[in-house]
Amino acid sequence: MTQNRQLFGTDGIRGVAGEFPLTRDSVYWIGRALGHDLVRAKAKVRVVIGQDTRASSPWIADRLLQGLASVGVETRSAGVITTPGVAYLARAQEFDAGVVISASHNPWTDNGIKIFSGDGYKLPDARELAIEKEIFALLQDLDRVPMADSTPEISSLPGEENLRQAYIRWLAEGVSAQLELSRLRAVVDCANGAATAEAPGLFGALKINTTFLNSTPDGENINENCGALHPETVARYVADHPGRFDLGITFDGDADRVLFCDAHGRVVNGDAILLLAAREMHSRGTLANNTVVATTMSNMGLELALKQSGIRMLRANVGDKYVLEEMQRVGAMLGGEQSGHILFRDGQATTGDGLLTALWVMEIMVRNGKPLADLVCDLKEFPQTLRNVRVRSKTPFAEVPAVQAAIAAAEDELDGNGRVVVRYSGTEALARVMVEAESKKQMDRLAESIVGAIRSALGA
Repeated sequence: MTQNRQLFGTDGIRGVAGEFPLTRDSVYWIGRALGHDLVRAKAKVRVVIGQDTRASSPWIADRLLQGLASVGVETRSAGVITTPGVAYLARAQEFDAGVVISASHNPWTDNGIKIFSGDGYKLPDARELAIEKEIFALLQDLDRVPMADSTPEISSLPGEENLRQAYIRWLAEGVSAQLELSRLRAVVDCANGAATAEAPGLFGALKINTTFLNSTPDGENINENCGALHPETVARYVADHPGRFDLGITFDGDADRVLFCDAHGRVVNGDAILLLAAREMHSRGTLANNTVVATTMSNMGLELALKQSGIRMLRANVGDKYVLEEMQRVGAMLGGEQSGHILFRDGQATTGDGLLTALWVMEIMVRNGKPLADLVCDLKEFPQTLRNVRVRSKTPFAEVPAVQAAIAAAEDELDGNGRVVVRYSGTEALARVMVEAESKKQMDRLAESIVGAIRSALGA
């Protein structure tokens, strides 16, 4: 076992449901290892668990609960609930940990296990590594510690309705009573995911005139041509109904991120949301240190627009946990990703929350009396492309001369008038190539050169 994590990626443990590490047996041992980690610090431990709508989520949740119970951990289930909903419950109701069964934006055949500590924050890398060591130790010593056949069956569904309602109330009560969000007309794409369990109740409580799309999950349709992976779906719906809606809102499978479209059906991504939120907080004197934390993937256009408003932008590694770590390091109150993870630290939120971000955007629209398009109209984005290449191994790029040469050639040609970011996905066997340039032609040519080098050297 090296000091590199083998199971945990940028957002928990993730893989194909039914294959290691997400088999029925391995999930049990993951639960037992997590329980061991928790009971070392405290005799009586309480954990809250939630899940998305994938066909595999119930049995994965149940097996994890059995593993936790085998070492005496008390568990409560919120059933189907968003990832940030579990983070909120862990913190607000003083659980020792929160666990979410979800693979976020991945296909329905995948699943994952995300863990929050009792303060509502994702676990630091060092603690994930310690839990990994415990998991592998248990797997290597099964003869001495056999699986408890007598462990009673535990069902995570339907979960406790009062837990889900507590999260919805917290979101609704955070909206200023002076702001009538009910004047807005919205289309909400729930991605056939976890948002289907909370979004209708939340928007109904605030009397927002809402049309819901993709809110009938069947276990296999989560993220399928819908949600934050496909913002064009909600954008097309708004464009096809001119004058009927003020905005479109689209979540991913576990609703920790969100994208938008304006009243004309134009997609508004996470960079644009960071811009309008930063300006709003800056005008109200709540943007600490006049600083926003974005990632290496955020467009140069965002950096320039923020600079024109007197706001500094820092870049963190991709992954909302790394954005949060940088925010904490520099004392920033706002950060996020182009993909729609937005983090606000001026309240109680501890992770990206799509529902909370949607409320923020609608509040800013109502408070300023402006449509979404007007609030982000001066964001001039550099042409940017993101290309994914499936790889057979995640060999460090520095060890692949042909890839290094292609990257260096692109950077030399751009000479500061663009950017190149090449990295591996933290959750899938993919290399991600992002290129920004002043012209689309140059952008496409440089991206294809790097993609070709990766495909030749490492392609699956």
